[in-house]
Amino acid sequence: MSHLRHLAVLAAAALLGAPSRASAQVPPFRLIDGWAQLPQGVTGWGQTIGVEVDPDDNLWVFHRCFGQDCVGPRANVPAVLQYDPFGRLLRSWGQGTFVWPHGFLLDEDGNVWTTDARGGEGKGHTVTKYSPDGRVLMTLGTPGQAGRTENMFNGPADVAVAPNGDIFVADGHGNDRIVKFSPTGEFIMDWGTEGSLLGEFNEPHSLAFDSRGRLFIGDRMNQRIQIYDQAARFLGVIPAIMASGLYITEEDIIYVADYQLREGIVILRASDLQEIGFIPEGLGEGVTVDSRGDVYVAEVIYRNLKKFTRRQGS
Repeated sequence: MSHLRHLAVLAAAALLGAPSRASAQVPPFRLIDGWAQLPQGVTGWGQTIGVEVDPDDNLWVFHRCFGQDCVGPRANVPAVLQYDPFGRLLRSWGQGTFVWPHGFLLDEDGNVWTTDARGGEGKGHTVTKYSPDGRVLMTLGTPGQAGRTENMFNGPADVAVAPNGDIFVADGHGNDRIVKFSPTGEFIMDWGTEGSLLGEFNEPHSLAFDSRGRLFIGDRMNQRIQIYDQAARFLGVIPAIMASGLYITEEDIIYVADYQLREGIVILRASDLQEIGFIPEGLGEGVTVDSRGDVYVAEVIYRNLKKFTRRQGS
């Protein structure tokens, strides 16, 4: 990055500033224990990594096969689960498909996007688009091979789809870059190198778009969220937050899963980046919100799936 460009992005960041906590109010949330029905014979969660809600308020869960990965004896365990709003298991699929489930997304058409952030036995280091019943519709990357090319990832951490259908990948566990593809999977561009300057990344881990089409990137090990337009132009930064997971509602409310630095779910407005709430018990990497405002958190370190509902009268 040139000296002049670095000064420009610093100036832009200064205009945005840090999220204010002066008027933050913690929404009244209540933890619901044991909400989701586990499959028969399963006694507890493993590493759950992703959660998404569909238009019917069914919850989709991406998890590491009730363990820490999906290899060996867990290879034939389904990695994708769908629950109804009452926690009843509706369907499951993804056996024998993943090595290390990571990024997770439901697009506007109900398709399921996943990233597999490790490789082995001809699988992994890929981004895959599925139909709701688990049929493969598109694969990006070269299965089982790691690299930094137009056709190879190294530990892709997350995926997001822009309003026009362009695909953005946080190639973050092995490469510190963002990769952009067309809706049909053609490579368009990539940007980012390892570093701590604005415009550089250290483990870009999560992605989300707001209603203005701005791309929020959880630059996790740099303890910040960087904001870009879709042509990779830097717009601003939210400091002092380690975003393992990001979810932005249609009302432009940002839910940030930060179990490492802030130790909870941080809630902000996208319009002014002001903090408006915090859920201290949500120590996860995946986070999503349903139409009632209930919050779901996928916990990797603590191996749990949590539901937080708004208290009566809130």
